[in-house]
Amino acid sequence: MVIVESYKRFLKNYANFNGRSTRADYWYVVLANFIIGFVLGFIAGLVPALSFLSTIYTLATAVPGLAIVIRRLHDINKSGWNYCLVFIPIVGAILLLINLCKPSVDENNQYGVRV
Repeated sequence: MVIVESYKRFLKNYANFNGRSTRADYWYVVLANFIIGFVLGFIAGLVPALSFLSTIYTLATAVPGLAIVIRRLHDINKSGWNYCLVFIPIVGAILLLINLCKPSVDENNQYGVRV
């Protein structure tokens, strides 16, 4: 399955802020994180004593989540510093989302070869 392979690459490149990630890889990881978060939330609703699991998962995926966003920005030939757009209320998050949805740059760029 494609989503499993993308998630494996996501975990393998835990703190790799160099290189590029395709649009599909990024959105498959977002989907996987959503599903895992939903399941952990459901479990926490059934067994409140296990609510710490979602906190642990969130903390464990914070750095790789930042890394894949930066690699995704590299794939569209933008600096990882463009992630700082999220600090601009409302408009910044929308601009970042638009950038994350853009197609990959076909040619090689300063951030690496196209995957």
